[in-house]
Amino acid sequence: MEISNVVFSCAALGAAERPKEWFPHVAVSGRSNVGKSSLLNWLFRRPLAKVAKAPGKTRTINFFLVDTALYLVDLPGYGYAKVNRQMREAWGRELTKYLNDEPRLAGVICLVDIRRGPTELDRELFEMLINAERDFVIVLTKADKLSRGKGAAQRARVQRELGLGKPPLAVSVRTGEGRRELIQQIDSLAAAWRHQGGGN
Repeated sequence: MEISNVVFSCAALGAAERPKEWFPHVAVSGRSNVGKSSLLNWLFRRPLAKVAKAPGKTRTINFFLVDTALYLVDLPGYGYAKVNRQMREAWGRELTKYLNDEPRLAGVICLVDIRRGPTELDRELFEMLINAERDFVIVLTKADKLSRGKGAAQRARVQRELGLGKPPLAVSVRTGEGRRELIQQIDSLAAAWRHQGGGN
């Protein structure tokens, strides 16, 4: 799979505002400032997702239609303390509903900064996804910030800490590392959803 055509569909919070087409959703999640919007633009090869210097700018669930086949879904970043409590609570409610109840959700790409490893908030998200029986893939961002040796060691450490079957994928928007593999992961999640009858 290669991404050829991407269209911004809509920004939503509640279920009624989401796209109506019965395409699989692959959501992209991560702590504020982990590089979600930059990564999406890198995948799209177009600046469709808004990138801001200040974290916490994604305040809705943003839907991007990819090749009229699936939605890549940009979720609000979590853990940004300066967003007011009412907004954080609204995000939390709607995100929880989306992750638990959306039947088109094929899986979640969970972004983690390779330099820091999973935070407590990341682990809470992983636990929520496991409890909801959602497929998810952990992807380490900003791989160019570490040397090759340190990057490999960090991948191995995350694998051990989380009990993964293999080291997580590491990607770098700056160098292009891991782009093809990440697109394959997205395609695999969508294909598994279709195979399990999600497309019916």
